[in-house]
Amino acid sequence: MARTETETRPSEARLRLLTTASRIFYAEGIHSVGVDRIIAESQVTRSTFYRHFPSKEDLVLAHLESADLGIRSQVEAAIAASASASDAVRAIAAGIAEYIQSSGFRGCAFLNAVAEYPDPADPVHQAVLAHRRWFLDTINTLMASIEPTKAEPAAQHFVMLRDGAMAAGCLFDPVLICETFLRGVDGLVQIHGSRQPS
Repeated sequence: MARTETETRPSEARLRLLTTASRIFYAEGIHSVGVDRIIAESQVTRSTFYRHFPSKEDLVLAHLESADLGIRSQVEAAIAASASASDAVRAIAAGIAEYIQSSGFRGCAFLNAVAEYPDPADPVHQAVLAHRRWFLDTINTLMASIEPTKAEPAAQHFVMLRDGAMAAGCLFDPVLICETFLRGVDGLVQIHGSRQPS
């Protein structure tokens, strides 16, 4: 039996809670923000909050899932619009650079979250690791199309460049940080691309 539009469309209250929480979590941190504030700023009742999110941890996980889906969508669009793996890697890097230079940038939401949840067994920590595994695997697949024998170290190098740019981008001039990041990625692609057999 087909689901109705009402059944498939997310609850407006849930979306408002998630949007509000994601904004505050990203700007101020997770542990420093209480449920009462999220309820107040979302303009929902306490019972509505707990109907959608039985605990704050459920809300944090939904926040990370939403961020993960957004990044996956951007990466997939960059890959689909690129003529080659090299172009895709550069396009993904360009998207990261654009994000670093956006208003209100405060680093990587996933690295920020894992700093607050250091226990490897914690579900939030696990969600961060799952996202990072996916991202590394995606870059590894692209690098394998450029130069198969060196794909894994090249992908790891890309992720380290990205992490460094994310950390430095909210501490120093983001334009200069992004120029350095993009130059590093371009060099990485050129080095590995030059090793392809003719």
